[in-house]
Amino acid sequence: MKQILNRLFEHESLSRDEAAAVMTNIAAGEYNESQIAAFISVYLMRSIELEEVIGFRDALLQLAIPMDLSEFDPLDIVGTGGDGKNTFNISTCSCFTLAGAGYKVAKHGNYGATSVSGSSNVLEYYGAKFTTDIDVVRRSLDESGFGYLHAPFCNPAMKNVAPVRKNLGVRTFFNVLGPLISPIRPQYQCLGVYNLKMMRLYNYIYQNLGCQYSVVHTLDGYDEISLTDTCKVMTNLGEFVYTPEELGFKKLEQKELWGGNTVDEAAQIFMNVLDNKATEAQHNVVIINSAFAIQTRNPYKSLEQCKAEAAESLASGRAKQTFLKFVEIYK
Repeated sequence: MKQILNRLFEHESLSRDEAAAVMTNIAAGEYNESQIAAFISVYLMRSIELEEVIGFRDALLQLAIPMDLSEFDPLDIVGTGGDGKNTFNISTCSCFTLAGAGYKVAKHGNYGATSVSGSSNVLEYYGAKFTTDIDVVRRSLDESGFGYLHAPFCNPAMKNVAPVRKNLGVRTFFNVLGPLISPIRPQYQCLGVYNLKMMRLYNYIYQNLGCQYSVVHTLDGYDEISLTDTCKVMTNLGEFVYTPEELGFKKLEQKELWGGNTVDEAAQIFMNVLDNKATEAQHNVVIINSAFAIQTRNPYKSLEQCKAEAAESLASGRAKQTFLKFVEIYK
């Protein structure tokens, strides 16, 4: 590690293989906490390079609990977090909206870090018990259309880093890795990011990995399409910019997307969406994020058609039914 740190302090970059080797050694407990903290701190002072990200990803996927869901060819809908907006569980609502519309979704998620309630918080609140039992995940995907992968269970190699990250108390490059280390290696991913720099990085990563993707960002700082400002979307087909009005919705106020002060409050908003009791703002933001996720899976479907599929999934109650079936299987 001393040699690696000296190189990084001289502003050198690691190759893909070197980055993978360092991450493997971290996971094996070969470095002490001070060395790990110093290594992480380098990337607080300079940008992480593409080859480094992919090398770190290679190692963590190699060490992850193996899970093969290729027969379902599922989509993942995920956000980096870190936007500080404390929105309600928009991406999780979108997952069940897609499952209700007939799409297979396998979400790789975690507890909230920068918001009151992450996907794991709200699913656990309603009784889901997380598992790495592939038979349970397969059954849920088959019968409900949705499977959930709780990140700490799937990536045990991260345990040596957890105390250091907690003590540092700041966003690190491990947050960048989160959406990239689902053990199922999804070929379809809809990702929300909190700034344009991060958007470009993921765009390059997904191009390098060869998957089908959409990366979304709203210019006032949201890691989703919030309808509070102009948004930008990067996909395999190019880059696109939309105002809320161009997407067919009126512009929202940020306070309309607030996720509450407790997990209880966030869970109630989540259920209101599935029960068609949400506010117009909450309903609309789930529809548009679901629509772009559907378009990620079917890039040549019109956005209007994708919006209609999402709206029908909620209005018909099928989104709620998929959620109830998922909880039944995961209990």
